[in-house]
Amino acid sequence: MSAADGATAIAGRGVVTAFGDSVPELFEALCAGRTALAPLRSFDRKRFGLQHAYEIDDRPAGPDTPLRATDWLCRAVELAAADAGLRDLSSVPVIIGTGLRELRTVEVARRDGTQVRDADLYFGSALRRRFGATRTYTVANACAASLYACGLGMDLLASGEADTVVVAGTDSITESMLGLLDRVQPGRPSAVRPFDRDRKGVLLGEGAAAVVLRRGGPAPAVLRSVALGCDAQHVTAPDPEGILRTIQEAQTRAELSPEEIDLVMAHGTGTLLNDEAEATALSKAFAGCSPAVTAIKAATGHTSGTSGLLALNVAVEALRTGRVPPTPGVHALIPEAAGLDVVCGRERPGPLRIAQVDAFGFGGLNAVALVEGTA
Repeated sequence: MSAADGATAIAGRGVVTAFGDSVPELFEALCAGRTALAPLRSFDRKRFGLQHAYEIDDRPAGPDTPLRATDWLCRAVELAAADAGLRDLSSVPVIIGTGLRELRTVEVARRDGTQVRDADLYFGSALRRRFGATRTYTVANACAASLYACGLGMDLLASGEADTVVVAGTDSITESMLGLLDRVQPGRPSAVRPFDRDRKGVLLGEGAAAVVLRRGGPAPAVLRSVALGCDAQHVTAPDPEGILRTIQEAQTRAELSPEEIDLVMAHGTGTLLNDEAEATALSKAFAGCSPAVTAIKAATGHTSGTSGLLALNVAVEALRTGRVPPTPGVHALIPEAAGLDVVCGRERPGPLRIAQVDAFGFGGLNAVALVEGTA
């Protein structure tokens, strides 16, 4: 169906994940309750207490491969552009959200002496070669980066600077981030278990995602609003009130009430403080109503700055099909989430019109998007 004139249509979608390189493949895996969790493949397990991750298994045997995040980015953009019938990106802005950029390539180059040109560490170089894209922007706003990129994309459309924008995200697991998580988390998780009483922390995932945004035209969904905030209350401890303000701003911008929202794609990292803060904010935001809540990091791991856009792709598919994927690994909810309708065990069918997508990053970098299905 067509979005109304002036509405931000989500005209094309593309993902690259451990489950495959299509949104339907990813969505069916999520609905089946599958996860990409596996023993660490890319790193020397003897060096880490963490022994599992949610990796894309595309490395050849032997030394690691550089520029994987760039390759995934280009594939996701190509898929989204094809889905939207977009053939020429030479004048189309491309905005990339990422947490770690090509840090893994730098690690590989320093360790193995692999030769990589400095220019290749910038996503714009590959996008220019592959698609002729000349207007590229990279946003590195931690775990909220790709939803921040969506907000910037909406601004470009609203200002009239562009009729079409490609928004993308990409991240690969790096040894330095894995080592950081290994040392700062109070527990050694064997899986990501959002909102569960026995959760022990986060594990990393990998992937890329992209959407094509347009002013009006045929689309399975429209982006009603993106609200961006930075409460800066603490480097690593999320502030429930900052999250709540961003949720409420997104609803105000979209001219929607909490009762009109059917589904929340939670940030849901499985960490002690994030889950408590997000659940507290959601409980306040949706007091008196109960949208379905799910968290795909239980299946994909934490894909860093890409996670918000990956969840947005899943949200559109949920609205299109009327199906909510479950959150694997949740057995007993934390007290802060006791009033939330967290979907566990198996997928849930039902009419869905509006979905909220959460993405929160270090330093109180909060982003919330509201999406409406057009079917």
